[in-house]
Amino acid sequence: MQALVFTRPGVVELQDIDEPSVKAGEAVVDVAACGICGSELHGISQPGFRQPPLVMGHEFAGTTADGRRVAVNPLTGCGQCSLCHSGQERICPGRAIVGIHRAGGFAPRVVVPERSLHDLPAHLSWEAGAMVEPLANGVHAWGLAGAPKSSRVGVIGAGTIGLVCLLAAQRGGADEIAVADLSERRLEVAGGLGADVTSPALEGEFDVIFDAVGLPATHQASVDRLRPGGIAVWLGLMSPDAGFDATALVRQEKRVTGSFAYTDDEFSTAVQMAGEVDLGWADSFPLNEGAQVFMSLMHGRDDVTKALLRP
Repeated sequence: MQALVFTRPGVVELQDIDEPSVKAGEAVVDVAACGICGSELHGISQPGFRQPPLVMGHEFAGTTADGRRVAVNPLTGCGQCSLCHSGQERICPGRAIVGIHRAGGFAPRVVVPERSLHDLPAHLSWEAGAMVEPLANGVHAWGLAGAPKSSRVGVIGAGTIGLVCLLAAQRGGADEIAVADLSERRLEVAGGLGADVTSPALEGEFDVIFDAVGLPATHQASVDRLRPGGIAVWLGLMSPDAGFDATALVRQEKRVTGSFAYTDDEFSTAVQMAGEVDLGWADSFPLNEGAQVFMSLMHGRDDVTKALLRP
């Protein structure tokens, strides 16, 4: 079968690969749609977390051999450590992620652990099913923020992760949501989804700020724009540098927390959420055009907010 393969630093190519083999406790999923994640776009420039050759793709939905319509939670823990036993598989030192540590969804078929399968409602489109994984990140981040109703929320970055944070905050009862991005087109998408304020930078003070970019400047802005006692939730992975003055955290009891992935229950919540929110801002492309689409996004294409590949 043909799959989109990360072959060397900064390059993905359509290649012929072997059909996947199945072990006990695993299932084959015929992929219907798979999202291209921003972490993949910048993560392949310097192999580390992802090592070539690799079929990436951790945001996908499809059909099992027995006809189940499913979304796949790509993350599993070791199942043995104290973190796994306490429901924190996402930060297990021995965690494994489909599309990173094993072949993923940029292919017609993929093998996944059976316990990773989440049934999708019959009415849910495949495009929406592929968006469950990003939505789960928003659900988790909102929970880390304390799910504060009637709060003032800021979102830095109007890519996919920023937009799902916007949707999660709306669903959770935030009073006002401001979204900042340098792209006018992305701000238009955020405004269309119901953001109360859209601008190149956040202004004023916020109870909660989601940094969906992860650069030193956005880290700093996420702390500077917090009210005393507020919380910044960092989801972006663009830079390892913190970039902010830590004394503000001490003197004003501001808080910063990282947000990585989600629990299995939050993934289930995202399945329900996918049928309730507007996901019409995702664009689909055939898998055989995947290399061109991926590389164009990697080099700055800005007319697509979220790209989904359809085998």
